[in-house]
Amino acid sequence: MTFDQIGLIQPILKALQTEGYTTPTPIQQQAIPHLLQGKDLLGCAQTGTGKTAAFAIPILQELYEQGPQKNTKIRALILTPTRELAIQIDESIAAYGRHTGLRHAVIFGGVGQKPQTDRLERGVDILTATPGRLIDLMNQGYIHLKDLQMFVLDEADRMLDMGFIHDVRRVIAKLPEKRQTLLFSATMPPEIQKLASGILRDPVKVEVTPVSSTAEKVSQTIYFVEKNDKNDLLLHLLDDEAIRSLLVFTRTKHGADKVVKTLNRAGVRADAIHGNKSQTARQNALNNFKKGTSRVLVATDIAARGIDIDELSFVLNYELPNIPETYVHRIGRTGRAGASGQAISFCNGEERAYLRDIERLIGQKVPVTPTPTLSARAPIAMPAEPMPTRVNAAPGAGQSSFNDPNRKPANKRRRQNRNRRPKQEVRG
Repeated sequence: MTFDQIGLIQPILKALQTEGYTTPTPIQQQAIPHLLQGKDLLGCAQTGTGKTAAFAIPILQELYEQGPQKNTKIRALILTPTRELAIQIDESIAAYGRHTGLRHAVIFGGVGQKPQTDRLERGVDILTATPGRLIDLMNQGYIHLKDLQMFVLDEADRMLDMGFIHDVRRVIAKLPEKRQTLLFSATMPPEIQKLASGILRDPVKVEVTPVSSTAEKVSQTIYFVEKNDKNDLLLHLLDDEAIRSLLVFTRTKHGADKVVKTLNRAGVRADAIHGNKSQTARQNALNNFKKGTSRVLVATDIAARGIDIDELSFVLNYELPNIPETYVHRIGRTGRAGASGQAISFCNGEERAYLRDIERLIGQKVPVTPTPTLSARAPIAMPAEPMPTRVNAAPGAGQSSFNDPNRKPANKRRRQNRNRRPKQEVRG
C-alpha cells in the first residue's frame, strides 16, 4: 500500500514525496483512514513507528479541506510532555503541511513567552504545546480552546510519569464536548486505559507493537559489572570505532552529568540532556549529537522522549530502569522503522531485580556478554594556563605558588599577619 491509496490530498502527497516517503508504516495504514472519517482513536505504538505522521497528516487534511480561516481561532491542539518532542512534532507539521498554507505554532516553557504570544496573536490553526506553558497562557487570556475541533494527547504514559495528569485534566475541562480526540501512548497501563475511557467516544483501537515486545531488529546484550567499574567499561566499549554515535540512558539528572564529565575528561565529546538544562542547552546538545559534533548523548528517560534521530545504531543502558516498560521504550530509540540496532545494558548487583522484571515483561532472556578485564584510565591532562608575570618581578615571581605544598591558605596568612602587627599602646 502507498500513500496514494489511502485517500490523501495532492498537497500532502507532494510534501510526503519531497520528504522521501511513499509507503505508510503499519500504524499510519491503520490509523489514517479512520481519522479521515472523524473517528476517535486509541493508539498503542512503540516509538519509531511513525505515529506523529499518523495523526499530523489527517489533521492537516481535515483543516485544509475546510478552507482558509481569517480568524485567530485554534482548531487543533497537540499536547505532549516534553519541549523536544513538541518542537519535533511542529517540525513534522511544517514538513507535511508545507503546501497547505495552514498556520502552526509550538509553545513550551523554559524560554520567554513573548515570541510565542506574538505568534499566537497572528493566528494559529494547529498548536503543539506542553501542559505547563499552555495553562499559563490560557490563564493569561492568550489561548482560548472553545472552537477546538481536534485534540491529540501524545505520549500519555509519560504525562503520568511526569506528574502532568492534573494539568491534562484541566486542559480537557476547557475543551468543547464536540471534538475528535486521539490518544497515543507507547505503553498502555491501567491508568492510561482509565483516562482513555473518560475522553474517547467509541474509539478505534490501533496497536502496532504490544507493550511487552522489543523491536525485532534490535540486538540486545547485557554486561554484569560492578557499579564502580561502569565508567571504565563504557570507555572500553567506546574504543570500538564502529560506535560512531551512542545514546546513553541514566536514571537521574545527576547521574547523566557525572557520566558526561567522565567521558569529556577521557577525551570523548559528550553532552547531557535532562530537565535541569535550559531549553537552549538541550537543543544545542541534541543538534551537536545529530551533526556528529558530540559522539555521546547522555539522557534521562523523560528528556529522551523527544529524541528522534534516524539511523541511531547504538543505545546503552548505563543504569537499568526500575520500570520494565521503560526498557522497551529506551531500546526502541534504535532499530527504528525496520532498521537494525544494538542495545547494550550494564547491570550491577543492585539491579538484578530490575533485570528479572524486564525479562519477565519481554518474555526472553537478555544475552549476557562476558565483561572484559578492565584497567582504570588516567584522565587526559588539560594544558595549564601560565600565570601572568609581573613587570620587574623578582626571580621566580612569575611562577605560580598555588601548587607549593608549603604555601599556607590565604585566610590563614592574613590572620597570622594581623597577629604580628604591633599593638597600639593604650594611654589613659
